[in-house]
Amino acid sequence: MTKKNYVNRRQFIGTAAAAVGGLMLPISDAFGTYRVATPDDYPSTPHFWYRKPPNTPYVDSQNKNMAFAFTDTEILFSDDNSHTWHHKKAFPDAKNITYSHIFNDGTVLFATREKLYLCKEKLKSYNEIIVENTDGSDYLPHTPKNPDNPGWYFHTVTGVDSWIINGKEMLVWGNYSNVKGGATPLNIYYTTDNGKTVKIAYSFGQNPYFTDNGSPGGGKGGNLLGNPNNPVICRHIHSVAYNPAEDAFYACTGDIKRGPKAKEEVHWLRGTYDLAKDKWNWIVIITESSNTRYKSGGISFVDGQMYWISDANGPEPWDRGIFRCNPADIANPKSHTLLFNPKYETTRMIIEDGVILAALPAVASPFTLGIIISPDLGKTWFEYDIKEFGPFYPSRIQKKNAEGWFRLDLRSGWIDRSGYMFLKPK
Repeated sequence: MTKKNYVNRRQFIGTAAAAVGGLMLPISDAFGTYRVATPDDYPSTPHFWYRKPPNTPYVDSQNKNMAFAFTDTEILFSDDNSHTWHHKKAFPDAKNITYSHIFNDGTVLFATREKLYLCKEKLKSYNEIIVENTDGSDYLPHTPKNPDNPGWYFHTVTGVDSWIINGKEMLVWGNYSNVKGGATPLNIYYTTDNGKTVKIAYSFGQNPYFTDNGSPGGGKGGNLLGNPNNPVICRHIHSVAYNPAEDAFYACTGDIKRGPKAKEEVHWLRGTYDLAKDKWNWIVIITESSNTRYKSGGISFVDGQMYWISDANGPEPWDRGIFRCNPADIANPKSHTLLFNPKYETTRMIIEDGVILAALPAVASPFTLGIIISPDLGKTWFEYDIKEFGPFYPSRIQKKNAEGWFRLDLRSGWIDRSGYMFLKPK
């Protein structure tokens, strides 16, 4: 593991000294027996501990003390922070799970490539959920040209996708697709009743460069997918986030303009939701090129301020960095504050309890497994390269569980699921 730090010497010595005291944490062995961990159980940096459990079962999501996992043939639920898995259910298509979310009441919403399911009572039963269109009709997946590539309808790369709004948990997310699994229409989905009904909040238009031609990532010359009445197109959705100060949602998309006559695919949208009428109002507030800070992800809000991380790419110079601004100033770059420039493209970032945690892709940086952390909401910054796990792109950074551990996907290349890890700030 290697490190770069961006603080003065006194700050570093104080942080390192705090780490010497060690750590006492509950962990379990393969049989679920608890014991007290020693510092040798978990490798660490001056700013966090980290660990990579075995991939079986694959822990896909967590919420407080609860976790949801799967093997190739079953789904599993833990109520003790992923230590034991007493609740299991056979699910033959488990190897194709691409998304899951645990509601605060323990209900689990999960998806395979093109199907959505709801589990209740710690996996005692599950049933398929049919998404509803904005007009209330059934939204059904397209019939794929290649049955092996039906599309990733619900997969996302963000780890925070629900918020308590007016006393009710609301799940809102957008799909990151058209990379593997088949061409897929792009939608923002939502539910206000813990997954009993899932509806479309916004549908993007038909992208002629990502039609269903049978290939894993989609391409030209196939069947058009998406809303034929919406001229706004993209390849995938990078982030959807809620700002309680405005009672408004923001979403951003990628990818690149694919020819001189093609449309831009980088957009920022602002949406408001009327619960009483069950109606959305979305406005495209920015459309820009891919080599700007608006090709981005990790949208977060703290005390009314907006934070995001740039995924800009194209010819140099690159407009990259972690930025902050008043949401009203998002379209005015002169009003943005550059907090830190990691120099490399990424969309993965989370903010919780004053800690900013971001990740760098091995496929587009010199890092093997790059971690960026600010323990003080952007005042100081540190970069670490965790080499011992191998080259990965950490993704879907989820909020800390009841023991204080963030959960991160580990993706090979850009999107291939290869493992997961936990990280706990000191």
